[in-house]
Amino acid sequence: MNNPIISYKDVTLRQDDHVVLENLNFSLQVAEQCYIIGESGSGKSTFIKSMYAEVPISTGNAQVLNYSLESIKRNDVPILRRQLGIIFQNFYLFENWTVIENLIYVLKATDWKNKEEMTNRAEEVLDSVGLLQYKNNAAYKLSGGEKQKLAIARAILNHPKLIIADEPTGNLDPNTSDDIIYLLHNLASAHKTAIIFATHDYRLLEKFPARVYKCVDKGLIET
Repeated sequence: MNNPIISYKDVTLRQDDHVVLENLNFSLQVAEQCYIIGESGSGKSTFIKSMYAEVPISTGNAQVLNYSLESIKRNDVPILRRQLGIIFQNFYLFENWTVIENLIYVLKATDWKNKEEMTNRAEEVLDSVGLLQYKNNAAYKLSGGEKQKLAIARAILNHPKLIIADEPTGNLDPNTSDDIIYLLHNLASAHKTAIIFATHDYRLLEKFPARVYKCVDKGLIET
């Protein structure tokens, strides 16, 4: 395919003036899924953060959703991020808000205006992740797995073309981790959404196969 959703060519990434990754080449197609693995400190998180313009591109060319990251304007960064679904190991929820309020907040922040449409969309997404019955519960009452499902619901609200999942199962037990990855795979497949998993849990690679890239020796290799 000639129009990848992500394209990195000869990219160097730095943190605090030292090179973390160099000669980085990577591409991801529409609806494709892959894993990014590597030891702590190998550059995995730096690579992930560069995809949503949290870490700048030092040299080379990097494009995500047709935005050139090495020259992206500050005003365009929020617009890019609104087209991404980003899921973290730590859930970053408003714990004292209800489940549905956590989603309505995101919709308002991304320029939804109609209250009925926002409610309908939030309920639709909660149903897709199995949380509709908890919509009026405070988020702090959810289990760890349920909180991560809410984080997934939040990430897919605006039909993202790309989901970036940074250690999404890091705080979860193996069975709950499997449920979360299975849910993400199904949602991504159903909506033709590309997805990148950054993970230390190599067990997932065997249970849910996809392309695997490893950060090692300041480089990225396909394994």
